[in-house]
Amino acid sequence: MKIVIRLTAREEVKALPILLRHSTGMVLPDSTYVISAEAAQALRDAGVRFSEISSEAGVPSGQGAISGERV
Repeated sequence: MKIVIRLTAREEVKALPILLRHSTGMVLPDSTYVISAEAAQALRDAGVRFSEISSEAGVPSGQGAISGERV
Protein backbone atom coordinates (compact mmCIF):
# COMPACT_ATOMS: atom_id res chain seq x y z
CA MET A 1 0.00 0.00 0.00
CA LYS A 2 1.30 3.46 -0.88
CA ILE A 3 0.76 6.54 1.29
CA VAL A 4 1.21 10.19 0.35
CA ILE A 5 2.68 12.28 3.17
CA ARG A 6 3.85 15.85 3.68
CA LEU A 7 6.66 16.84 6.03
CA THR A 8 7.74 20.11 7.57
CA ALA A 9 11.32 21.18 6.85
CA ARG A 10 12.46 20.17 10.36
CA GLU A 11 10.77 16.75 10.19
CA GLU A 12 12.08 16.18 6.65
CA VAL A 13 15.66 16.37 7.93
CA LYS A 14 14.88 13.61 10.45
CA ALA A 15 12.91 11.56 7.92
CA LEU A 16 15.36 11.45 4.99
CA PRO A 17 17.75 8.81 6.42
CA ILE A 18 14.78 6.60 7.30
CA LEU A 19 13.17 7.05 3.89
CA LEU A 20 16.42 6.21 2.12
CA ARG A 21 16.62 2.92 4.06
CA HIS A 22 12.97 1.88 3.99
CA SER A 23 11.31 3.10 0.84
CA THR A 24 11.68 3.24 -2.89
CA GLY A 25 9.15 6.05 -2.76
CA MET A 26 8.72 9.09 -4.93
CA VAL A 27 9.56 12.69 -4.05
CA LEU A 28 7.05 15.35 -5.11
CA PRO A 29 7.19 19.15 -4.73
CA ASP A 30 6.61 20.87 -1.36
CA SER A 31 8.14 18.11 0.83
CA THR A 32 5.53 15.61 -0.31
CA TYR A 33 6.45 11.93 -0.59
CA VAL A 34 4.76 8.76 -1.86
CA ILE A 35 6.01 6.00 0.44
CA SER A 36 5.18 2.46 1.49
CA ALA A 37 3.11 1.70 4.57
CA GLU A 38 6.22 0.10 6.11
CA ALA A 39 8.20 3.32 5.62
CA ALA A 40 5.38 5.32 7.22
CA GLN A 41 5.47 2.98 10.22
CA ALA A 42 9.26 3.36 10.45
CA LEU A 43 8.81 7.15 10.51
CA ARG A 44 6.19 6.87 13.27
CA ASP A 45 8.46 4.54 15.26
CA ALA A 46 11.27 7.10 14.98
CA GLY A 47 9.00 9.90 16.21
CA VAL A 48 8.85 11.74 12.88
CA ARG A 49 5.61 13.67 12.55
CA PHE A 50 3.94 14.00 9.15
CA SER A 51 0.58 14.74 7.57
CA GLU A 52 -0.99 11.88 5.67
CA ILE A 53 -2.46 13.33 2.49
CA SER A 54 -3.82 10.15 0.92
CA SER A 55 -3.53 6.37 0.92
CA GLU A 56 -4.53 3.53 -1.34
CA ALA A 57 -6.84 2.14 1.35
CA GLY A 58 -9.59 4.58 0.36
CA VAL A 59 -9.38 3.88 -3.37
CA PRO A 60 -12.21 1.71 -4.72
CA SER A 61 -10.89 -1.49 -6.28
CA GLY A 62 -13.75 -2.29 -8.64
CA GLN A 63 -13.95 -5.74 -7.11
CA GLY A 64 -17.29 -7.37 -7.74
CA ALA A 65 -18.10 -5.18 -10.73
CA ILE A 66 -18.85 -6.89 -14.00
CA SER A 67 -16.83 -5.70 -16.97
CA GLY A 68 -18.67 -2.87 -18.68
CA GLU A 69 -21.14 -2.51 -15.80
CA ARG A 70 -21.81 0.99 -14.48
CA VAL A 71 -20.82 1.39 -10.89
